[in-house]
Amino acid sequence: MKFNTLVIHGGIDGDKHTGAVTIPIYQTSTFRQTAPGKHTGFEYSRTSNPTRLALEKLVADLENGYQGFAFSSGMAAISSVIMLFNSGDHLIFSDDLYGGTRRVVDKVFKNLGITYSFVDTSSLEKIEKAITPHTKAIYIETPTNPLMKLTDIKEVAALAQKYNLITIVDNTFMTPYLQKPLDLGADIVLHSATKYLGGHSDLVAGVVVVKSQALGERLHFVQNSVGAILGPQDSWLLIKGIKTLALRMERHCENAIKVVEHLKGQSWVTKIYYPGIGGMFSFEVKNKEIRDKLLGKLKTFTLAESLGGVESLISVPAMMTHLSVPKEIRDKLGITENLIRVSVGIEDIEDIILDLQL
Repeated sequence: MKFNTLVIHGGIDGDKHTGAVTIPIYQTSTFRQTAPGKHTGFEYSRTSNPTRLALEKLVADLENGYQGFAFSSGMAAISSVIMLFNSGDHLIFSDDLYGGTRRVVDKVFKNLGITYSFVDTSSLEKIEKAITPHTKAIYIETPTNPLMKLTDIKEVAALAQKYNLITIVDNTFMTPYLQKPLDLGADIVLHSATKYLGGHSDLVAGVVVVKSQALGERLHFVQNSVGAILGPQDSWLLIKGIKTLALRMERHCENAIKVVEHLKGQSWVTKIYYPGIGGMFSFEVKNKEIRDKLLGKLKTFTLAESLGGVESLISVPAMMTHLSVPKEIRDKLGITENLIRVSVGIEDIEDIILDLQL
C-alpha cells in the first residue's frame, strides 16, 4: 500500500467479528481461557491487548519494521529502550537532545551503572572518537530538539554495524511520512506519539518499532516486565489520529515553509534553525524584550510545551522543555533564552503569520 492508504488500512483493519470499520476499544484487564494456558492469544492486557496490538501492527507497517510497541508515554518508550542495556554498558547520544531524554539518562540510568557520552552526531568523526570497548548503541535525534541539527542516519548505521552497535533513532519530528530510519539501516525507531502521530494534543503515548525478531523479543520482555503499556482507550485514539497523519503533515510542511520565509524578512530575527522539511523550526530574536512582546500578543499560537498538534504551539526551550538541562550545557549548545521553538499547525497561514509580526 501507498503511505496515504497505509495510515488508514495498515495493521489490523476493522473488526472481523462484527464488521465494524474501526477497531473496538477492548476495555478489559483479562481474557477467558478454555483451559489452563489455552487462550486466543490474549491472556492479560499488560502482556497484550487487541486494541493496543492493532496500533502496534499499524506503526510497524508505517515504519517498515518487524514489530511495534505502544507505551504510556514517549519517555516510557525511551526508558524501555534504554533498559535493553546493562550496567557497565556505554551509550552515545546526540548532544542537542530533548531535555527529558537527557534527564532520564543523567539522573536515572546513570545511577544504575549505564554510562554515556553526548556527542554532536552530525559529525561521524566525533561519533567514532566517542566509541569505547563498552559502547553498545548510538542514539540520535534528527533533526535535533530544539536546534534542528541533522545526522546522516545511513552513515551512522553503517558505522554502528562496523562496531557491532545498535542504532536508535528518535523520529518524532519527522514521522514515518517524511523519514524511515529502519530503511536507512537503523535497528530501533521511536516516537513520542503524543506529538505528530496522535496529532490532536489529546493523549500521551510513545511507540517503538524494531527491525528484528530478536530485538522484538527483548523489548517485549522489558515492556511486559515493567508494565509501561498504553491503555486501550488511548491506543484507539492514537489509531484515529494516525489516519489523518499524511494529510496533516502535508499542511504542516506547507505552512512551515511559508512561516520561515516570512521570518527571514524580519529585522528582529537574528537566526533561524530549519532543516528544510517538516513542521518544526526554531529561531532567535535580538533580545528578551522582543521575545516577551512577541509572546504577549499571540492569538493563533498557544504558548505551551509539546508539539505536532493541529494547533500552532510556541515555546522557549531554555525556560520550558529544556529547563532541566544545566544552564552551562544549554549555553554551550546555543539554547539561549532568546531561542523560540515553533510547532506550526494547520490553521490558515495568514492567521499564523499575523501572529509572528511586530
